[in-house]
Amino acid sequence: MVPMPSKTAHAATAVHDFTALPLTLPPVPSFPKKITHYLYLRANNPKLPTEDTPREVFLVNLPIDATEPHVRALFADHLGGSRIERIDFEGARTGKGITAPVTSVKQGKKRKRTEATIPSGDGAAAGTEEEVGKLPQLWDRELHRSGSTAIVTFVDKASADLALKEARRAAKSGRQIPWGAGLEGKVAPLGSTRYATHHKLRYPDQAALQQSVDTYMAAFSAAEVARAKALAKQRSEPDADGFVTVTKGGRAGPARDEEAREKGEELKKREKKRVGEDFYRFQTREKRKEVQRDLLRGFEEDQKRVEEMRKRRGKVRPE
Repeated sequence: MVPMPSKTAHAATAVHDFTALPLTLPPVPSFPKKITHYLYLRANNPKLPTEDTPREVFLVNLPIDATEPHVRALFADHLGGSRIERIDFEGARTGKGITAPVTSVKQGKKRKRTEATIPSGDGAAAGTEEEVGKLPQLWDRELHRSGSTAIVTFVDKASADLALKEARRAAKSGRQIPWGAGLEGKVAPLGSTRYATHHKLRYPDQAALQQSVDTYMAAFSAAEVARAKALAKQRSEPDADGFVTVTKGGRAGPARDEEAREKGEELKKREKKRVGEDFYRFQTREKRKEVQRDLLRGFEEDQKRVEEMRKRRGKVRPE
């Protein structure tokens, strides 16, 4: 029996709609051999797309030491040189500060961003928002868990399409792409140096901590003022359907208080016209009673005069 020629096994270049891109990881002291790591790419296809979705690429199974310079170098040097706008890693460090309004002040043709201030009188922020009062970083370089993901947003859709096209071409050709080549000195080192730096960062400068706390509290106070103004505005202005939002606070909002004052002034004016500016109600009643007494007194006096006239002239003959 003639043996069949052996066939070299080739890895799949695509898994479902993902492109399997082989990366060559450099040797490290703990494992001094090169290994192949597969990065999976596809056009981003979320359930709720946004206006940026057409120019986004979804990455799966990132190397655990991936940083923004690593990903930018990968696309710039090996996948067509597409320009990247931003990179969003899975589990990025967020929520450590507070979002506060900041104003933008024009100075000639430039804009200067000031620190967190109280918004304008209508309750809306006069400028954009930024996160302030963050605590100092404890690690100079973040590591990812195995199989982590990221979303790369390119400057336009053409750049995203070019990156995916070059990735498919590299996967089909079997070309090995070095990971992190030329980034020595551009990213924070790993190993024992990383943990020594972490130990130093655990004890930040007291002035830096105080500044972070002061900035946070100032932004928090500004946010509280803005929230109170927004609630007051909701109590005073009806929505599109004509309903006034019920919010925490007094039963009568600012607009209703103003309406009540206007009604009170109107009633006072009517009372002045009806009663007179120099009299109260009880004085008016007394004046009416006095007029009635005067009329009754005059009637009685007239009756007496008539009786006296009858006595002087004699008996009055009836008609």
